Amino acid sequence: MSDCSVAVLKAEGALLLLGNEAVARGCLEAGVKVAATYPGTPSSEVGTTLERVADKAGIYFEYSVNEKVAMEVCGAAAASGFRAFTFMKHVGLNVASDALMTLIYSGTRAGLVVMSADDPSCHSSQNEQDNRLFAKFAMMPMLEPSTPREAKEMTVEAFRLSEDLEMPVLLRTTTRVSHARGIVPLAPLRSDVPPRRFEKDPGRFVTIPANARANRLKLIARMKKALELSELSPFNFTSGRGKVGVITSGIAYTYAAEFLGEAEILKLGFTNPPPEKRIADFVSRKESVIVVEELEPYLEDEVLRIAKERGIATPIYGKRTGHLPRAFEFSPDTVLGLRSLVKVKDVPEALGPSSLRLPSRPPVLCAGCPHRATYYAVKLALGKREAVFSSDVGCYSLGIQPPLHTADFLLCMGSSVGAAGGVSQVTDQKVVAFIGDSTFFHAGVPGLINAVFNDHPFLLVILDNGTTAMTGHQPNPATGRDFGGKRTEGVDFEALVRGCGVHFVRTTDPFDIKKTKETVREALEFEGVSVVVAKHPCPLLLRKGKRLETFPHNIDQEKCVRCYTCVRKFSCPALSIKEEAVSIDPSLCIGCGCCAQVCPKGAIGVVR
Repeated sequence: MSDCSVAVLKAEGALLLLGNEAVARGCLEAGVKVAATYPGTPSSEVGTTLERVADKAGIYFEYSVNEKVAMEVCGAAAASGFRAFTFMKHVGLNVASDALMTLIYSGTRAGLVVMSADDPSCHSSQNEQDNRLFAKFAMMPMLEPSTPREAKEMTVEAFRLSEDLEMPVLLRTTTRVSHARGIVPLAPLRSDVPPRRFEKDPGRFVTIPANARANRLKLIARMKKALELSELSPFNFTSGRGKVGVITSGIAYTYAAEFLGEAEILKLGFTNPPPEKRIADFVSRKESVIVVEELEPYLEDEVLRIAKERGIATPIYGKRTGHLPRAFEFSPDTVLGLRSLVKVKDVPEALGPSSLRLPSRPPVLCAGCPHRATYYAVKLALGKREAVFSSDVGCYSLGIQPPLHTADFLLCMGSSVGAAGGVSQVTDQKVVAFIGDSTFFHAGVPGLINAVFNDHPFLLVILDNGTTAMTGHQPNPATGRDFGGKRTEGVDFEALVRGCGVHFVRTTDPFDIKKTKETVREALEFEGVSVVVAKHPCPLLLRKGKRLETFPHNIDQEKCVRCYTCVRKFSCPALSIKEEAVSIDPSLCIGCGCCAQVCPKGAIGVVR
């Protein structure tokens, strides 16, 4: 157990915590008994923390196969009378929403809190959807913290609200809140949770149409009560003075509070339903109001509606008037657009291209990454044949980078398999789909069954590096689990794939490039769907577990003919060209030997 995890179990005092760690601490103070997630940045550290302390804290924690299953596990636990917490990145809520939309109808007995970690500016995501709209769409109460301290406090409050309203509550964070650090005062940990049993109530929890209609009316009544609670919430408060009013929430509040002067700020933390009376009173007292929020004009539209319904003529500015951007996260520079409306304090000068020029550093596959070798072998197997590469969500998405160029289409988790089937039906091009081990379990299996059922002719390459690498090396069904006092064996890929009806299944080690090329070539000739499992551990995972044996390579400059095949076609970051000579950085090289297999002159070998 890490020092950080031990600290989160501290009984009293204060800690310097990440926003995500603060949320985990809030779960402990709230007496959570069940927590489940599918890992996804920017929410990952919540799971990393809970995984390490679960056994000692008396919590059942799991990495679920996907977010929908995590929602179902926690929903059932809350219906059984135990506080439960499920959390995910913003696009994960799309996956979980099928279960969530009905859980909101049936409600819960104990507290159920759902955390959505949104990602403005798409730092690690395929879109920047604003999940505040989910709260409105689903009719679900929502809290939005601005700091790590609020993240902990709102987590605790969200469980109280959930039990008061008997329904799930959304805790919505963003990347800058999840990954900020702040001083978090600690309250006592709650451990007085008596054993309970699931009490049957099919009229409530079996949502056939007749029951759903009755639950719908109860939901409307709960949201009416939630509005009353929002009006009284201490997380909705004012600060500052001035004729200009600012309404804000989340991380945008920190920019408004720091850089906007001579204005009174209404800071909203309980944002669905918004406190209508409080907003109306605030707007009616001001000469003008500015709504400062990231992404969609969620609050702005609510403020405009509330003012219109009450005949309040105060001018309201924000995204709809063009004063604030609708895309990407805010920064201190963003408030400069408000100078015509309110006094703006001096904003620190940004280090732009005119003052400091930095070299571009696009993300790349790590030195010794088995995915690079897999991609290289696939390209060799294809030769001059054109192929469409259907990619998926994971670090292997970096196959899009030159010189590999092995990503032509990507939508979401698991889409590589279904999309490959679609392309195969409308073109005569070869189609190769790539999917990671964790992603395959998350959402790839249904697509593979669909391919067998509908006879889609394409090659699926499962990139099995023994971990959920991109989000922090969490386990997945192929690895089994060994934490929280539970130990399970991993699922066998070949057995699972054959069970889906696939007849051509092979496993290969991508570090043996010749064998992998031959295996892929054979798979490409198979009529129908074929599957190749490229199996080799992630080197970062091995290094993390102190299991990585390195055998650095070097280049015999007398044998090297400067063809640059190793750099231009394989492009491991440990390789570079200096003064026309190729060299290997010994601090990066792990000695996988792939570059030695790529070199046409045998100029690369192990350092002696």
